[in-house]
Amino acid sequence: MTERKRAEAALKASERQFHTLADSIPQLVWMADAGGKIFWFNNHWRQYTGTDSQDWQAALAPGPFHGARERWALALQTGTPFELEVSLRGADGQYRPFLTRAVPLRDAASAVYRWIGTHIDISERKRGEQELRNARDAAEAALHNLKETQNSLIEAEKLAALGRLVAGVAHEINNPVGTSLTVASSLEHKTAMVAVELANGTLKRSTLNDFLEVSREASSQLVANLNRAANLIQSFKQVATDQSYSNQRVFDLGELTEQIVTSLRPGLGKQNLALTIECQPDLAMNSYPGPYGQVLTNLFLNALAHAFPNGKNGTIDIKVVQAAGDDNVDVLFSDDGCGMSLDVRRKAFDPFFTTRREQGNTGLGLHIIHTIVTNCLGGTLTLESEPGKGTKIHLVLPRVAPASSAAS
Repeated sequence: MTERKRAEAALKASERQFHTLADSIPQLVWMADAGGKIFWFNNHWRQYTGTDSQDWQAALAPGPFHGARERWALALQTGTPFELEVSLRGADGQYRPFLTRAVPLRDAASAVYRWIGTHIDISERKRGEQELRNARDAAEAALHNLKETQNSLIEAEKLAALGRLVAGVAHEINNPVGTSLTVASSLEHKTAMVAVELANGTLKRSTLNDFLEVSREASSQLVANLNRAANLIQSFKQVATDQSYSNQRVFDLGELTEQIVTSLRPGLGKQNLALTIECQPDLAMNSYPGPYGQVLTNLFLNALAHAFPNGKNGTIDIKVVQAAGDDNVDVLFSDDGCGMSLDVRRKAFDPFFTTRREQGNTGLGLHIIHTIVTNCLGGTLTLESEPGKGTKIHLVLPRVAPASSAAS
C-alpha cells in the first residue's frame, strides 16, 4: 500500500507539474480520457472562452462542428493523432481560427489512456495569408492591365504605321490622278470645240488631224497615269489586306516584298533618299505575309525617323535571298544613316525605349519587329550599328513558319 500511495502521489505531482507548465504557455490546452471526454482545460482556455465549461465543442463555429466531431470520433476509434483548423468563439463573442492538434498517450501495453490537445490561434497567419493573396491578386490585376495597355499601344502603333502608309500612298496616287484629270479636262474642251465646228460645217482637215493627234497623246497619258495609280492601289490594297489578316498561306517572298516596297516608296516624300531592293526569284514561303509586311514597314519607318536626321541624304537597301540550305531565307535591311551608339543598340528592341519621345514616338516599332520575327515567323534577327556607319538588321526566316497564330 505504501508503494501504491507513493506511485499515486508521484502521478499527482507529475500532473500538477504538467498543469503548471500547460498554464504557462500561450496556447489553449486540454486533456481528455481514453473515451474522449475532456476533464481539464488550462487557464488560457478559460481566459479565452470566459467559461469553465469543459464542453469545448460548444465553442466551435456552427459550420465546422460536424466535421470536427467526425475527425475526433475517427481519432478515438483508430488511436491516431489528428490535426484540423477550427473556429472557436471567444469571450467577446468573436470567432477566431485555431489549429487544433490532439495526440494520444499510451501505457506500457500501448493502450490509449489519455489524450492531450492544443488550440493554437492562427489569426495572424490567416491574416497574413489573406494579405498575401490580396497582394498577389493585385499584382496579377496590375500585370493584366499592363499587358492590356501594352497590347493596346502595340495595336495603336500598328494602325499608326498603316496610317502613315495610307497618307504616303494617297499623296503618290494624287499625282497620276491629278494629271489624268487635267488631260481629260483638256481633251473634253477640245472635243467640244471640234463638235461645234463639225456642227457649223467649218471643220477643217488640219483641225481634225490636230484633234486626233492630241487625242492619241491624251489617251496615252491617261492610260499610263491611270495604270500607275491602279498599280499603287493594288499594291497597297494587298499590303493593307495582309496586315489586317494574319493567316498563314503560300506566297512568293520576292513578289510580296516588291508589293510592300511599292507601298513604302510614297513614304519617302520629299526626302532625298534612295530605296533599293534586290530579291532572289522563286522563294516560295508558307508563312504569314501580313506580319512580314508589318516587319518591313516598321523597319522602313524606323529608318526614316531615326537614321537620317535633318534631311540628310542616304540609301535604304532591302535584300532578300535564300539562306544556306533550303529551309531558310535571309532578309537584309540596311541604311547608311547616322547609326546607333552602343547604349542605344543594346536597348533597341526593348519596349517603350525611344530616343525621340518628345516627337511623339512610342518606342514600340523595333519591339514589334522582334516580337513578330521571333514569336510569329519563327525566325531570328541580329542588329549591327555604329555611330556614323549606318545600321544593318539581318532576319533569318524559315520558309515554313511554325504552325501557330500570328503575333498580335
